[in-house]
This record gives sequence, C-alpha cells and structure tokens, in this order.
Amino acid sequence: MNLKNQLLNIITTSPGLSSSEIHEKSGTKKSYSTTKRILGKLVDKKLIDKIGKKKGARYQIGKSYDILHSIDLEEYFEKDIDERIIKPTFNFDLIQKDLYQVDLFTDPELEELNSLQSKYLENISSLSENEYNKEIEKLAIDLSWKSSQIEGNTYTLLETERLLKEKRTAGGKLKDEAVMLLNHKDAIDFVVENPDYLKTLSVKAIEDIHSILAKELGINRNLRSRRVGITGTNYLPLDNEFQIKKAFEGMCQLINEKSDVFEKSLLALILISYIQGFMDGNKRTARIVSNSILIANNHCPISFRTVDSIEYKKAMLVFYEQNNVTPFKRIFIDQFRFAVNTYF
Repeated sequence: MNLKNQLLNIITTSPGLSSSEIHEKSGTKKSYSTTKRILGKLVDKKLIDKIGKKKGARYQIGKSYDILHSIDLEEYFEKDIDERIIKPTFNFDLIQKDLYQVDLFTDPELEELNSLQSKYLENISSLSENEYNKEIEKLAIDLSWKSSQIEGNTYTLLETERLLKEKRTAGGKLKDEAVMLLNHKDAIDFVVENPDYLKTLSVKAIEDIHSILAKELGINRNLRSRRVGITGTNYLPLDNEFQIKKAFEGMCQLINEKSDVFEKSLLALILISYIQGFMDGNKRTARIVSNSILIANNHCPISFRTVDSIEYKKAMLVFYEQNNVTPFKRIFIDQFRFAVNTYF
C-alpha cells in the first residue's frame, strides 16, 4: 500500500490525529516532511479536512472522500453482490447537499480537459459547415452503436452505419434493435438541431429526450410509479413517483448551478442513471443528455466508442452502491480525449 492510501486509512480509522501522530502511526521510513506534503495534497483535493492551525491542526476524512477516493474495480468486484457493503437506497443528501460542496475534477484533470477543448475549437474553426456536419454524423453513428451495445444491442458498427445511412436492417436481428438505433440517431439529431434546448436543464427536457429514445419500443414514457430492480446490485432506486420527480428537480437545480461544463455533463451522465426515473432507457437518456450539455456549451461531444461495456457497467454500479464517481470520471476523461483526437 502506498503512503497516501496508508495515511487515508489511518485518518479514517483514527480521526482527529495531528500530522506528527499520523506520521508516527504510519511507521513509514519516509521523512516527516513527505507525510506533511501528502497531507497537504489530500486537503487540496478535499479528501481530508484540516481542523485548526499550526501545531494544533488535526485531520479527519473530508466530506468529499466517499465521492472522490480511488476505487480499484477489480478488487471491488472480487466480492459477491451480497458481500459488498453498500449504500442500499437513494441518497437525497447527494443531490441536495454533498455534490454542491465537491469539485469533481482535480486541477490537473481540468487542465487536460480544457486543453483538449481548446484543440477542438481550433479544429472546428477551419471546418466548413458541410465538413463539420459529416464529423457530427460520424460521431452520431458511433454513439448510437455504442450506447445501444451497452444495452445489449447486437448490431455491429458496420451494420449500424448501414442502417442509419441507408435504412437497411441487418438480417437475423430483432426489429427493436433497429428501432433503438434509429431512435438514438433521432435524439442526437434533435440535440444538434436545437443546441439550446437543454442548456438549462429541466425535467421536461429530460422527459422529451427519453420520449424520442423510447419511441415504438413499448416503453412507458412517463416517470415511473412502480419499483424497478437493477441487475448485479442490491441498490434499490426510489419507487415513489413524487420522490422521483423531486430527485430529478434537485438534480436539474444542482447541474444548472454548477459553472463548469464538464462537471455539468458528468453529473447528468451519472445522476440520471442513479435516479432511474423511467421504467427503461435511463442510461441511454443519460448519455444523450450529457452530450446535449456539451453541445449546448460548444464543447466536443463524446461517442463512448472505445469504452468497454462491462467496465462502463461496473463504474455505474460503484456509483449506485458507494456514490463514488472516480471510476466513471476516468471513463469520461478518456472518452473526451478520444473524441477530440478522433473526430473533427
């Protein structure tokens, strides 16, 4: 275990220690100044809180720790579903209080994302309208394919391209698979043609995107009033329509009050899925709404094309069970990097 994680474990199990007491308890051969430097970085990242000043300073786990500390997915899922200690029900504090107090991205992460965004703006500045539209179409095909594949759709990327460009269905596939892909393309087209529609997020706007994605698939388009279960986890989403609407409204307010576009987009991606406001199509809706926020703010959209579907689902389960955003944040940054370097 590295020293940073060792110090975090000490502060978790023994809150209120001074830096010298933490250093002594760690038994590390590294210098006391190294311990103090690591503690300072953990304070800057809001993983721990420093109470008091100078020699009287004491340390405790920060309010952001649960949301932002690093989680090893392989180690986490070594435990069976019933062995994992989880937050079993919806956490209203997350959207009403906790996420207001947290900056999801570190300074180095924001530096990379903003650098990539500058590259995107430079790239599109030299494109004609026709060239830009071709790149958007390419990304839309990739996003439609990958978003559907995550939900179990068996169309290949080549078959998806043929369907969306030529309306040619693939042999041996279910009709609903083609409809799902076509609905994705319609939703993306709607967002591109109406870039300001979700600039200020609202429950109605989310419902409208879901309605496009649910078209002709036998999915109820209204907020659900019945319980749903999620495969692979013991987390139970809200089952009361009033509470679901309240959660959506709280989420919209939170996202609208955030100033950073990347944070807005990531929050939409994880929270729409976490609330599970519809009987089906929640994660699809989350991916399109997340992209709509990027597009509305003239940021590069992402296709998720290279994400591993299993890793995506695991990252989502970690958020359901621990309210921890770190695995999903890695996916978001990787996919934004891929999009800027691949499209436009």
